[in-house]
Amino acid sequence: MILSWLAVFGGFALLVWSAERFVLGTSALARNLGVPPLVIGMTVMGFGTSTPEMLVSIMAASSGNPGIAIGNAIGSNIANIGLVIGATAMITPMAVSSRILRREYPILLLITIVTGLLLVDNELGRLDGAILLTGSLLLVVWLIRVAKKKPHTRDPLETELTIEIPAGLSMASASTWTLVGLIVLMASSRLLVWGAVQIAHELGVSDLIIGLTIIAVGTSLPELAASVMSALKKEHDLAIGNIIGSNMFNLLSVLAMPALIKPSRLEPAVLERDFPVMVAFTIALFVMAYGFKGSGQINRFEGGLLLAGFAAYMAWLGITGL
Repeated sequence: MILSWLAVFGGFALLVWSAERFVLGTSALARNLGVPPLVIGMTVMGFGTSTPEMLVSIMAASSGNPGIAIGNAIGSNIANIGLVIGATAMITPMAVSSRILRREYPILLLITIVTGLLLVDNELGRLDGAILLTGSLLLVVWLIRVAKKKPHTRDPLETELTIEIPAGLSMASASTWTLVGLIVLMASSRLLVWGAVQIAHELGVSDLIIGLTIIAVGTSLPELAASVMSALKKEHDLAIGNIIGSNMFNLLSVLAMPALIKPSRLEPAVLERDFPVMVAFTIALFVMAYGFKGSGQINRFEGGLLLAGFAAYMAWLGITGL
């Protein structure tokens, strides 16, 4: 048991470090190649923050544990909103004014609805995976088109991304960090999945519960660090944008991995308990941050509600899953 927990904690630590290095390297590479900052932020960085979840899901499905992969995708979306946004708003209230994010909120809701329709038969098959992966590619195309469209005034998100995307990193350094980050990401993902599977067997809990709790929270740590740092720098749109982008890619790309690699039937709890909770958190984020009068704000009280909801969900899993 001790070795398993050491593998999990070591995997998390390496996962957080390598994810940050991977995003740094890929963002710098794109910037050196002349890609506009807004395109980098909405595609490269958005996809990059979901890389830990994707690799963990690939490793889990390849090891014959699709429950961990499914729990990771859904649980990470819950953790991203309840834990990450909740904790960040508790530290500093976040005002959101980006027009681009106002376009992304409805897209996230649409993706959530489509995913639910694909899962309603309690199966996650290869056709479902193909549809989700195709949706991921279409999302990237749409994000690039939105990012390239020139508005009359500069969007606040573009200003914040221009500041944050690394400059001055040579092609050699950027390539090295991209490669090192990816290699360590793959190794740490395998270490994490191995430890999680052992813990699940020793505690007698399902792979799904492990994916929804230990794995989901751990793979959301890069988003937590990024959002807190962005909010402290008053880059509120970037803090929210990281989560919206990550959640969209989690449903489309991360959930597609177990479907394509290891098709399986869903545990009844996925549709009866976990997916509805994810939908509820997604709607809560939409209501709090959309800004129906032009700008939205997530204050400390709302952040506290999100955190309390996340804590209640974790307690619910403890009661029903053990």
